[in-house]
Formats: sequence, structure tokens, C-alpha cells
Amino acid sequence: MKKFCFVTVGATASFHPLIQAVLEEKFLAALHRLGYSHLLIQYGKDSRSVFEECLRKYAPGSPNRHGIEIDGFDFNHAGLDKEMRLTQANPSKDLSGGCIISHAGSGSILAALRLGVPLVVVPNPTLKDNHQQELAHELQNQGYVVACNYQEIPSAIDRVEALRTQMLSWPPVPSPGPKQHRTLEQVMSDEMGFLD
Repeated sequence: MKKFCFVTVGATASFHPLIQAVLEEKFLAALHRLGYSHLLIQYGKDSRSVFEECLRKYAPGSPNRHGIEIDGFDFNHAGLDKEMRLTQANPSKDLSGGCIISHAGSGSILAALRLGVPLVVVPNPTLKDNHQQELAHELQNQGYVVACNYQEIPSAIDRVEALRTQMLSWPPVPSPGPKQHRTLEQVMSDEMGFLD
């Protein structure tokens, strides 16, 4: 069976460090150890050269690639639903349950959560007024995702497998009683710019 790890950096901002991190041998070895067979990367509007440069180190069949099939593309105008669905278990299509690694953009996060696939959220530290960090950590605190920085990607993939067994379903069900902390709904509303 095929097991996909799909990585997306979104459509608007560059995230070269994430692309480089998922193409390091340490990460590829971690994928191999956990039974992954494919790494598909949506590298964004201006990261083709970074993707290709990293990929040159890992010719197909080289030991540094750890048997992982690697492919990438810049952007899909039809959306990323097809690519994200490759990470869902589907025995009729020879697919084992994989994972998604995403920048902390709310659209990408919501799309992944709706599929019920384990998600690693990696905030882009180069963005000004980086609210992605707060969103990623709040989602992790509530049990929906694994949040990490791009340097922690190899260890995050281990945490994804643990998350798979205890994932909460999306959308969240509000709990009765007084609210003491900001709810996930409030965090997402802030992230998407909705006003109360």
C-alpha cells in the first residue's frame, strides 16, 4: 500500500525553510521508518529552485532517499483537495493513512481537519505580525494537530502517529458550562478576520 505525506506551503508566502526541512535525509529516514512511501510537496510560487536544488541530493534509488518517492508542484488552481485526499486511508485505491504537513494558514488547516487526517502545523516565522504561532499552539493544546517549528519536523512525524490514535473530530463540539479560555472558534474567527 502507498502511504503519502503531503506538504503544503500555501499560495501566497514563501516558506523555503519548510521545503528544505522535509527534503533532509533525517526526515526522509523518519518517513521510511514509519512506513511512508511517498512525499508530495506543494512548494509555492517561488520555491521551485529550492525544491529542485534539494532534490538533486537524492537521485531515485540513492540510499539517502530511503526508498521514498518524491514529487512536487508549485500551485494547483483547482485547490489541494485531490492531493490532501491521498493521505486518507482508502484500501480500494491502495492507500494507507498518511499525514499532512502545512504552513499555519487557516484555509489549509481547515481543509486538512475536515478530512480527519493527522496534521502537522508549522508556522512561518518570516511573516510579519505572526499570528500563525498562536493558532498552531491553540489547535495543538485542544488535541487537533501537532504544532512545531520547521527544525522539529523529523520528531513531529513520530508525534503524528500518536495523534492518529486519539484525534478529535472536526468541527469541534462546544462544551456546556462557562468558558474560561478562548475557544477554538474564537481563535479561528480571529485568524480569519471575523468580527464579533
